[in-house]
Amino acid sequence: MIDIVTNETTTEADAGHGISFGEAFRVWLRVALLSFGGPAGQIAVMHRILVEEKNWISESRFLHALNYCMLLPGPEAQQLATYIGWLLHRTAGGIMAGCLFILPGVICIMALSYIYAAFGNVGFIEALFFGLKAAVLAIVIQAVVRVGKRALRNRIMIALAAIAFIAIFFFSVPFPVIIISAGVIGYFGARSGRPEFAAVPHGGGKNAALARLDEAAKGVAVTGATHGDQFRFALLKMHSWCTHRV
Repeated sequence: MIDIVTNETTTEADAGHGISFGEAFRVWLRVALLSFGGPAGQIAVMHRILVEEKNWISESRFLHALNYCMLLPGPEAQQLATYIGWLLHRTAGGIMAGCLFILPGVICIMALSYIYAAFGNVGFIEALFFGLKAAVLAIVIQAVVRVGKRALRNRIMIALAAIAFIAIFFFSVPFPVIIISAGVIGYFGARSGRPEFAAVPHGGGKNAALARLDEAAKGVAVTGATHGDQFRFALLKMHSWCTHRV
């Protein structure tokens, strides 16, 4: 069994997935520069680049990680990037992916703040943002459709998604209530043996490196990660969340 999480300075050779830290840096920078449209657009960009183009992580593992990050407080898109970066290159990879993810936004906000402080209301900037509204809306819709086609595998899941949308949009049901209710329904659906709730294997298909990376994501039983490893990853997630909040 391949173990890619045995030390803090895991290299591509040690990890066995063949993805260098430099290559990961370039890809995460590309993800950050292309991530428009809020969490939906950012998640869709990560899916397209990491799953479809680079084949670094399987479809089912990506969706599994997304569900996990949705349960955590803070920005799920950045948490997803941090988690996958951690899988690839441990703590250094997680910090790199998380920081690069917010870097373009920080630079843009600083530039816009400077323009506003120096010149006040600028008609050109206001017109630019007005024109971007339609483009961003199109990005969000495309992202929702793209991810939804893969996550909603049957009619029951589509129905649950529709009910959740109605509950939060029309009746202002708190988000935690919706998440907990969906989790309870999924739990009892799986316990009852319904095929619609069956778990999807996280296999890596024909890509051996992808298969090893998926094995590494399965947890302590497979990778041999210690409780200290898990605690450090939890601290990394907290650092990511605090950075975003600041």
